[in-house]
Amino acid sequence: MTTSAKKKTNPLYVVTNNGKDVEQAEGAFDLLVKKLGLEPAIKVLSNILELLLAQVKSYATFVAIKEFLDKLIAQVEAVTKKMAPFLFYYKA
Repeated sequence: MTTSAKKKTNPLYVVTNNGKDVEQAEGAFDLLVKKLGLEPAIKVLSNILELLLAQVKSYATFVAIKEFLDKLIAQVEAVTKKMAPFLFYYKA
């Protein structure tokens, strides 16, 4: 049996819509995104990231975009630590 074919021993589930909808989450971050209904925001950020990366034609552009993304990730991490600190305590 391959790893992908194995059944998850302790899957995470997200209950939304006053208990009417239940879906499986792939991890703690996915659980948080689904529980807070952030899928549309993640799609928008993904599209913005694709547009920014398409603009990289030189090292200077790369550095500017990297600095922007580093700031954005730091802000997202700060908000996530406030909203779901349990995501940052687990160390494998």
